[in-house]
Amino acid sequence: MWKVITRSSIGTSHQQLNLPCQDYGRYLLLEGNILIGAIADGAGSAKYAEIGAKTTVDESLRFLQAIHTEAAQDLPTNDPLSEEQAQLLFTQLIEAVRSRLTVVAMEMDGNFSDLASTLLVFIATPHWLAGMQIGDGFMVIRDKNEAYRLLFQPDKGEYINETTFVTSDHTINSLQVKVLPEVPTFICAATDGVERVSLNLVQWIPFAPFFEPLETYLQETENPEEDDDYLNAFLNSDRLNARTTDDKTLLLSLWCDQDLS
Repeated sequence: MWKVITRSSIGTSHQQLNLPCQDYGRYLLLEGNILIGAIADGAGSAKYAEIGAKTTVDESLRFLQAIHTEAAQDLPTNDPLSEEQAQLLFTQLIEAVRSRLTVVAMEMDGNFSDLASTLLVFIATPHWLAGMQIGDGFMVIRDKNEAYRLLFQPDKGEYINETTFVTSDHTINSLQVKVLPEVPTFICAATDGVERVSLNLVQWIPFAPFFEPLETYLQETENPEEDDDYLNAFLNSDRLNARTTDDKTLLLSLWCDQDLS
């Protein structure tokens, strides 16, 4: 069984400029104890960044849910996808997202690039995990009795403040995909708003004191979606906002049918 929660918090820089939160995160629990989750960070330069992020996440989950409900393409629960299968699946997902963004841009009489955002997606079953990443942000996992580790190194591009978006011309070539044959105990997907406080940005190593309280919170909270005071207070705390002015999104999950010691 999964314990899951995702929450976003608007950055102080966006509050000062009277801008909306341009992050978005969401998840679904599918039959067979399959958890699918996605988060996106709308590009600060994009006119409709917040719409792009939400559309990107919603279409990603819609695509995976549709795949799961079609008997011929059911996501396997026990046997992990091969790297080739995962690469194909997530490539098709990106194509579906880009197609949906094209339609939304036309409906808004805007440009495709107006909806630019990053994207992180994962599929977690009781036996394996598959993940993908476009752009920055990160996914940190912890296996049973192991240290926290980064699933992918965030894509920071060639120049400062540069990354890849789902609307970029080279999106498919920049797609990072990985399959783990065992499900991690703890998964944290986050936008880049918390990178500098949670990761060593030189060695790209997770900072354990950032993640340990979040994992403990899930362990000790029976229903995180209903008892979200801790996470909301953390994301909106003066201490955190003093170190990052960007929007912040966390998607936290814990697999509970294991010895979590």
